[in-house]
Amino acid sequence: MKDSVELWFTQRSWIPHAFQLAAWDAFERNQEILIQAATGSGKTYAGLGGVINAALNEQLAGREVKGLQVIWIAPIRALTKEIQMSAERLVEGVGLNWQVGIRTGDTSSKEKAAQRKKWPQILVTTPESLHVMLAMTGSVQRFEGLKLMVVDEWHELMGTKRGTQVELASAFFRTCAPEYRIWGISATMGNLEEAMKVLIGPHRSGALIQSTEVKRTEVLSLMPKQFERLPWAGHIGVKLAHDVVDVIQSHSSTLIFTNTRAQSEIWYQKLLEIAPELSGVLALHHSSIAKELRNWVEEALHQGQLKAVVCTSSLDLGVDFRPVEAIVQIGGPKGVARFIQRAGRSGHQPGATSRIYFLPTHGLELIESSALRDAMLHNRIEPREPIIRSFDVLIQFLCTLAVGDGFSAETVWKAIKGTHAFAEMDEVEWHWCLRFIRDGGPALEAYGDYRRVDWDGEEGKYVMR
Repeated sequence: MKDSVELWFTQRSWIPHAFQLAAWDAFERNQEILIQAATGSGKTYAGLGGVINAALNEQLAGREVKGLQVIWIAPIRALTKEIQMSAERLVEGVGLNWQVGIRTGDTSSKEKAAQRKKWPQILVTTPESLHVMLAMTGSVQRFEGLKLMVVDEWHELMGTKRGTQVELASAFFRTCAPEYRIWGISATMGNLEEAMKVLIGPHRSGALIQSTEVKRTEVLSLMPKQFERLPWAGHIGVKLAHDVVDVIQSHSSTLIFTNTRAQSEIWYQKLLEIAPELSGVLALHHSSIAKELRNWVEEALHQGQLKAVVCTSSLDLGVDFRPVEAIVQIGGPKGVARFIQRAGRSGHQPGATSRIYFLPTHGLELIESSALRDAMLHNRIEPREPIIRSFDVLIQFLCTLAVGDGFSAETVWKAIKGTHAFAEMDEVEWHWCLRFIRDGGPALEAYGDYRRVDWDGEEGKYVMR
């Protein structure tokens, strides 16, 4: 008999991919997994389908599920709304009585207060906002029913301190949630097996689930008519702005990626200068823009109201803008994986072809363009190196726990030893960290400002003053 999620797929005339079926089966078998699939292939449904099936069975048996059940980690705020919409579509489609919420730096104080009174069963958040939740009192009770944490775009988080934050949060959940497991979702990386072990922990077993679907990507180049006009370095490519306008006019919707916020502002103004008819249908998007304007741009792009958006990495991860037909990459993307990820913003649906135009800003990037084509042709994707022994992140984590309910040194020590980041940490280093949060260690003990955490002998915990 088909599961409820699979029946919902059938009702929508969809056919589940093999990797989605494998993921749903993995949840039934209590496995921890890393899912690797092409952009736009349905990874969100792969990550949620298993837990939704299990929850619906509980509901049909008359057992009401309350509190946090699933945490979905998104690396950027622009991705959270899309995940929420997909999750709500699935929950409502199968008839599950669950709520889906978002908690990021953009969430209003009123909404956060309402969540604390009644947590949604599925919460979409970021690594930073998750750690803020760990600093609240009552963390053990809040997370004790947690079944699953899904880390989206793991390839983007691994190798950063935000990735270490995810590892530490997962270690904490293992101490208080008996049914907890962690899943990851990733685009292509050169070291997927290692990425899985970093996510799950070096001493735990897991599985890598990969899609066999090959995403077709069309790479085109925007070149100057005469090579002499292309400088060797120090420029941002605006001499080819007329060529970008031609791309915009020949497609229903286009994303134009730059590598910095300043560059995006310059390109936005230049395009309006040479094509004033784009006023009102050309927008700008980066992380420094007000939340209300960013939300408007994302919604207008999703509804097909904009011809083009000049953006930075604020829109290059996982966001589903179906109307987007083409991508323009201004300058080198600084990595094969990032170039493929950005290309996937177009044709963001199963079976569709992604189209990306590469615009070199100076002569040396012509070499990068050739290298990108060759790497994509032979599927040579750079690996992401994991971070280990990031003691500044660990100390911040310990202070986070101390602010909330406090922590037992023995319990936390055992938990963090199960992470990849701190598996090789020894007890001398651990006691150095504990002393540092108490009085600043030998270097800072003379300064009272660093005496923040105290040992509560009655409770047997470290607590923040």
